[in-house]
Amino acid sequence: MGPVLELRQVSKHYPTHRAVDDVSFAIERGTFFSLLGPSGCGKTTTLRLVGGFEQPTAGEILLNGGRIDHLRPYERNVSTVFQNYALFPHLTVRDNVAFGPRRRGLKDVDARVRELLALVELAGKESRRPSQISGGERQRVALARALAVAPDVLLLDEPLSALDPKLRKQMRAELKSLQRRVGVTFLFVTHDQEEALSLSDRIAVMNEGALQQVGTPQEAYLRPRTRFVASFLGAVNWVNGAGVRPEATRVASRPPEGEVRSLPATVRNTVFLGNCVHVEAELAGGEAVTAEVSRLDGDFQPGQAIHVWWSAADELRFPG
Repeated sequence: MGPVLELRQVSKHYPTHRAVDDVSFAIERGTFFSLLGPSGCGKTTTLRLVGGFEQPTAGEILLNGGRIDHLRPYERNVSTVFQNYALFPHLTVRDNVAFGPRRRGLKDVDARVRELLALVELAGKESRRPSQISGGERQRVALARALAVAPDVLLLDEPLSALDPKLRKQMRAELKSLQRRVGVTFLFVTHDQEEALSLSDRIAVMNEGALQQVGTPQEAYLRPRTRFVASFLGAVNWVNGAGVRPEATRVASRPPEGEVRSLPATVRNTVFLGNCVHVEAELAGGEAVTAEVSRLDGDFQPGQAIHVWWSAADELRFPG
């Protein structure tokens, strides 16, 4: 069985810039797939191309093996959860969820709506309007409404960005659990690295309209193909052309033994983060290095002479 969704050399050009430039990737059915990158990198435009809200300048978009790039949005079996949810304010929760299936003439709409509202834990709030429920509940309504038409792919345009940090983490867990339960393919757009790493089966990292890397979260984080991917997915210490993650960087009072990279440094600051401590140090050449260490590994003071070290296997190196 082939991929549920495939983009083949898709581009979207505007008079002033190329928003999407020769992008190709495939998504297997039932996958949680994330498009990750900074603002303006082309990820939302890519999502809109799949949804039919934009037309590609070049390339092909296939759903279940058939081209859809010439179809209108309502002719594609995909649904979108927008950043602002776009719920109908005058309709109840029940009628918001039922809107799509009724418009498409689907059968057993009421049973479908009851099933989905129970799935997103909104049973008992069917008669409320969007203004009468919380932000997290509005997001659940938007998800239920999008799933009600049984899409092949659910498109999510930064749906967690409007939530406060605590609710955002809660909804992140609920979103992944929901995807696993319904089995629908999710194409999720975010600029939040932690969100993408924690939710995704696979990640496509974009920058300036182009794909930098596609792979599992572990592959993208531990074996980034470009310096941009390495830096965007998390903090990196750059020393003599090599990158080392702070959690792979160690601190010692004396030079360590064994086959490791080791450099003398001076502590400039420490930041207590509860479960760990960031030791910020300066190498002899002036480079700044941060080591993430256990709070049980000692108390380092500003001005203290130390050695920072790491394993060669943890180095990130790139051509050029």
